[in-house]
Amino acid sequence: MAKTLNRELQDFAHKHHLEGLTGPSIRALVEGQQGYTMEKAQGFLAFQERINRELLQHPVITNNRYCQWFRKGEQTEPQVKAFVTQFSVFSNLFLIAQLNKMINADSLEGMRASKEILANEIGVIFRSGRETVSANADPDREGDPELVSTEGTIENGTFRFRAAHFEWLLRIAEKLGLTFDDVGKRRHGTPSTLFFCDELVRLYGSENYMISQAASYAVENWAAAGFWDELVEGFTLFNQRTGANLPLAFFTWHARIEAQHAAHTQEELEELYFSREIDEDSFIKHGNDMLDGVAAFWSGLEEQRKAL
Repeated sequence: MAKTLNRELQDFAHKHHLEGLTGPSIRALVEGQQGYTMEKAQGFLAFQERINRELLQHPVITNNRYCQWFRKGEQTEPQVKAFVTQFSVFSNLFLIAQLNKMINADSLEGMRASKEILANEIGVIFRSGRETVSANADPDREGDPELVSTEGTIENGTFRFRAAHFEWLLRIAEKLGLTFDDVGKRRHGTPSTLFFCDELVRLYGSENYMISQAASYAVENWAAAGFWDELVEGFTLFNQRTGANLPLAFFTWHARIEAQHAAHTQEELEELYFSREIDEDSFIKHGNDMLDGVAAFWSGLEEQRKAL
């Protein structure tokens, strides 16, 4: 918070014991915006403590055994193939959940936010004002965050087939000897992977806005908890050990963007709390339901890699 607030707002937060709130909420309280009261602020901080205890301590966030193993870089090629196949199913079927989330948005602003994610997933490059990937760039680096922006807007952005996230994964798959027909389809998913994908549709893409928001908050906090960095580390060591030279743009790009998403996710939760009545028990329950789905995915991968 100290990095986003001036001295006056920092003093205000300290005086009223509001240090746990993000900058936008502090400013809204100082300005007396509708719905932003001290009573509501204290209520949110108590709610956040519950979230920290009852949701964000989920084992898939705090103790992901598969990723702890993966980061060591000791994978065999069959284990890497199996992982890429299951991740390709998740990545492709996530589009369905994201489309539902967009359709079921409760405001134009919410619909546009979901549309940003969906369009970027299928190949619209974020326009950030800086130079991005050129038409003659190395195909293996087309998803490289050094070349393709991890922030900005799809408004007036450039669509490129090869910028689709699934195609980044496909390039890894092809390096491993897999073909387009070997990845990405529902038929390639294990029961645990498909359970995760179906839970994303049911919860993240729910018609019930509050369920969708709870699932979204859970997913974003899982994604920002560091597993992307563990995957990048493991793949980097695998490449060094085997000389496979797998293109890692899909994973390096997501590692960078998820680190940026964490703060935005928290701001969105606070805005939701101050603008609506939240059933705290329901929010935590559905958040945990979503994380149970995530955990099933990784547990399936853990069982699969041991079998291989």
